[in-house]
Amino acid sequence: MVERSSKRGKKAPPVGRRAQSAGKESSPSPQVIALVYDFDGTLSPKPMQEYAFLPKLGIEPKEFWAECTRVSKAERADALITYMHLLYKKAKQLDVRIDRADLVAQGKHVELYPGVEGWFDAMHAYVHKRPGGAGIEVRHYLVSSGLVEIIEGTKIYKHFSNVFASEYWFEAYDLPFPKRVISDTGKTQYLFRINKGIEDLGESINAHMPESKRPIPFSNFIYFGDGDTDVPSMALLKKNGGHAVAVHEPGESDAKCVELFKAGRCDFYAGADYRKGSDLFRRTTLLLDRIIADIRVKEEVKALG
Repeated sequence: MVERSSKRGKKAPPVGRRAQSAGKESSPSPQVIALVYDFDGTLSPKPMQEYAFLPKLGIEPKEFWAECTRVSKAERADALITYMHLLYKKAKQLDVRIDRADLVAQGKHVELYPGVEGWFDAMHAYVHKRPGGAGIEVRHYLVSSGLVEIIEGTKIYKHFSNVFASEYWFEAYDLPFPKRVISDTGKTQYLFRINKGIEDLGESINAHMPESKRPIPFSNFIYFGDGDTDVPSMALLKKNGGHAVAVHEPGESDAKCVELFKAGRCDFYAGADYRKGSDLFRRTTLLLDRIIADIRVKEEVKALG
C-alpha cells in the first residue's frame, strides 16, 4: 500500500531554508552569478519518473503520459496536478507501497547527460580563474516541475544552493497530496525569489524592492532549459537583461532550440553535453565572461560616484 508518512526516511529541510532574509537591504558581498536549471530534458535525458517510479509500477511511460493528457483535458485539470495524482492512484491500485523515502531512493537511478556531474565545480573554477573573477560567487539553482523527493536522491543534489520543485504532502491523506506544483509560468516566481533574496517560501515576494537592493540582479542570471515549458522563464530573463541557453538531446534535432533562438528567447543553444570543450561549455563561459565584465564595469561606475 501507499505509505501515508515519511517515517522510514529522513525528512528534507524546508525549501528555502538557506535563503536570505527579505529585510536585509545591504549590497551583497561577494557578487553572485546565478545559474538556474530546468531538470527533465535539460540535465537528464528523460522525465525523472521514467527511471524508477513507472518501472516499479510496470507502466509504459508513453502510455502514462498519454493518459495524463487525456485525463487533464477531460477534467479540465492542471496537467501537473493530474500526473502527480495519477502516479499515486496507480500505485494504490497495484498495492505498491511508495513513501517519501522510496522516492528519494529512486533518485539514484536517474541518468544525467554527459559531464553534468563535473559541470558545477567546473563553473566555479572557471569564474575563480578568470581576470576579474575574484570575489564573485557562482550559485546553482534548480527550478523544476519534477519531484523534489526524487531530485534529493540524485548525485547532483548537493551542488544546488536551493531546489524549487513540485512536492508531495505525505502526512494527512490516504493518497499523498500535492504540496507544491511548479508550472511553466509558475517557475518565474522562483526567479524573482532568487533575484530578491527571498528564497523562504513562507515569505511573500510581492512587496516592492528597488532594483539596486536586489542581491542578484537578473543581468547575473543564466537559465538553462530545453523547450516550450521554459519559455516564460527565458522571456522574463531576456526582458530584464539576463541570459538563457537552450539545450537539446545530443545528436538529435535542434529544431526547437533554433525556434527559441530565432524568437529571441535564448542567447545560445547547444547539445546537452556538459563536458569541457563542448559547445555548451564554451558558450556558457562566454556568457560568464560577459557577466564578469559587466559586474566590474558597474563597480567602476559606482566608484566614480
